[in-house]
Amino acid sequence: MDFIIDSSMVQALLLIVIFLSILVEIKTGGTGVGALLGLIAAAVFWGSSYVKGLVSLYQIALFIGGVIFIIIEILTPTIGLLAGIGVVAILYSLILAMGGDINAIYMMAISLVIAIIIFAVILKKLPSSRLWKKLILTNTSSTEQGYVSSMDYSKYLNKEGVVLSELRPSGSVEIDGVPVDVVSEGKFISKGEKVRVVKIEGVRIIVRRVE
Repeated sequence: MDFIIDSSMVQALLLIVIFLSILVEIKTGGTGVGALLGLIAAAVFWGSSYVKGLVSLYQIALFIGGVIFIIIEILTPTIGLLAGIGVVAILYSLILAMGGDINAIYMMAISLVIAIIIFAVILKKLPSSRLWKKLILTNTSSTEQGYVSSMDYSKYLNKEGVVLSELRPSGSVEIDGVPVDVVSEGKFISKGEKVRVVKIEGVRIIVRRVE
């Protein structure tokens, strides 16, 4: 088992899964798609290395900190600064974990490129696949039940609504008579105020106060 985990090929595979899960989560706005696989891959990568004394708690904390920054970026719309810091922290921690030399950088770069290629293929092929369509049909609730499918979010762009619950920055807004979960642009917005949908990012509907 030690030989398998120590294998450069297996390490690269774990890195690809980790990178791919991060890309999927950022793209989908944090729906949990791919997060479980990424979590398992990260646990195997860091757990096996820590047990053998190959990594320090500092490196693990650096990786976890990077993940937290990305999660905050997903939940709270910013200019992308937090996501950038998170990605840098994750890459740096993984490079240190693999020795911190030029070979570690090469493996990191190759794994990242492969993950991006796989991600691009997923974006192109997945929407047209039968399995994806079946999942969408299974998990989508009708607007009559008070829910809005993620496939319908685009129709709310530039529309106005009334805040049902305080946005801190997330909350609920009524748009066209339907309650919708939204996120403000990082600002607190009180109940009863009018807002406008200014951006759609994955499953996130981003709103701005109507002045």
